[in-house]
Amino acid sequence: MLSCKVRFCVLVLIILLIPAVSFADNRMYHCEIGVQGGMGYYVGELAPHVFQSVSEAYGAQFRYKFDQRWALQAKIQHQRTCGNSLWAFDANAEYNFFRFGSQSHDYRVKQITPYMSVGVGACAYNDWKVGVYLPVGVGLKWKFADRWQLQAAWQHNVYVYNGDGLEGLPKYNNTHDLNGSNIMNNDVTSTIMLGIVFEFGKGAKICSFCRND
Repeated sequence: MLSCKVRFCVLVLIILLIPAVSFADNRMYHCEIGVQGGMGYYVGELAPHVFQSVSEAYGAQFRYKFDQRWALQAKIQHQRTCGNSLWAFDANAEYNFFRFGSQSHDYRVKQITPYMSVGVGACAYNDWKVGVYLPVGVGLKWKFADRWQLQAAWQHNVYVYNGDGLEGLPKYNNTHDLNGSNIMNNDVTSTIMLGIVFEFGKGAKICSFCRND
């Protein structure tokens, strides 16, 4: 049988290793990929009020997380504006209001957080006419499992180039001869989406006790 000293040393070693193993298992995943669906709406000549022209919207996203607060997201979405098909691609910087993740050793890390985003994007519509917009959004993230998240987001797109005529009908483009002189003459698109996200690309181990997985 093991002596009391040996058993005591083994017990101390186990206690010391538990935090290291736990820390390794909770390393942050730096990459995310996901899909989302919901609704989009348009405000313009044919629909001057919010939610007057609502259609289905869907898309996919990729996100790289620099840390628990900052991330860069690339996203592609599709929606319709009064029957016109619109494809939009944008890149956004995201900021989480709380440290976000599942690191059990750090009480500051939360499994749910609101966030905000801002970026730049381009859309194709009406026989591949290209418009440029600035996306601004807010949302909520919930990490419900080790590598899975649910996300809800609202995004508003402020068009700065070719933003009038999103209806796809030429007679509604530049109806007041303000294109190029008044950015407020541009149409508006927004989306409200619910998505599911899978995380991958776990960060490197930071201690010699951590095992690779």
